[in-house]
Amino acid sequence: MEQKNESSFAGFILLGFSDRLQLEAVLFVVLLIFYIFTLLGNTTIIALSYLDPCLHTPMYFFLSNLSFLDMCYTTSIVPQLLFNLSRADKSISFGGCVVQMFISLTLGGTECILLGVMAIDRYAAVCRPLHYTVIMHPRLCALMASASWITGFANSLLQTALVFLLPRCGRNKLAHFFCEIPSFLKLACVDISVNVYVTFFACVIMLLAPVSLIMVSYGRIVWVVLRIKSTAGQRKAFVTCGSHLMVVSLFFGTAIYVYIQPSRSNSQDQDKFMSLFYTVIIPMTNPLIYTLRNRDVKGAMKKVLWKDSDSR
Repeated sequence: MEQKNESSFAGFILLGFSDRLQLEAVLFVVLLIFYIFTLLGNTTIIALSYLDPCLHTPMYFFLSNLSFLDMCYTTSIVPQLLFNLSRADKSISFGGCVVQMFISLTLGGTECILLGVMAIDRYAAVCRPLHYTVIMHPRLCALMASASWITGFANSLLQTALVFLLPRCGRNKLAHFFCEIPSFLKLACVDISVNVYVTFFACVIMLLAPVSLIMVSYGRIVWVVLRIKSTAGQRKAFVTCGSHLMVVSLFFGTAIYVYIQPSRSNSQDQDKFMSLFYTVIIPMTNPLIYTLRNRDVKGAMKKVLWKDSDSR
């Protein structure tokens, strides 16, 4: 495959799936379809949460933030991937790689913290229903959402700066389809112990801390729900929390698999497909998970569509 003159090219080459040309054609079509559905699904959640007054609650405020994050996160990766899948030249500029890593890390880190915040919201809704509106005050919701964004931004700024300060001794071929830290560290020609420690510490804060918070919150929720004598009440509580717990399991499961493995014994193809899962599949499925068994969202959709049909 003909590439740019490496002596004059300051960017990077994203090898991705270039060793499987037939797979590239299939992936292009599949990822394009998934990307369109991701944009449509998450835009629908945001629009409904804004248009229907019944959805002006803390739960849907955080869900709108999550949908916006998922949409932006996928957009920071998939368009470049589709562009590279459609051509022989797999290059990305130095600036483009910096921006992609910074944005994807910011959004990914923000989502980690936000999912933990959403567990607190579910805990307040189930365990403190009479005080829910007092506890989850709009100002507190805005503060927690802002804290999620600030934490994600700070983590990304630190890690991106440390990674791009590493000398690479002319190496510029990334065995991945986007600029991600684990594959980028393999280009370094010096000791990367500091980066490894920083990445591990960041993963503890951004992944394990929210997971611990979620587990504690849902432990309390389960304990409270099991004390409810009404079967209908138990079912309603589990349905309310089930969608969030499913999203948490999918997102954190794959992220921990990629970032906190004690040994990197997996093949590069495994890492790439796992990355595809949490960068493309999960953002597409989140709107489905939150709406399939959610009567509020279904009702809001019917009201919005009914208004449109009446206004014609």
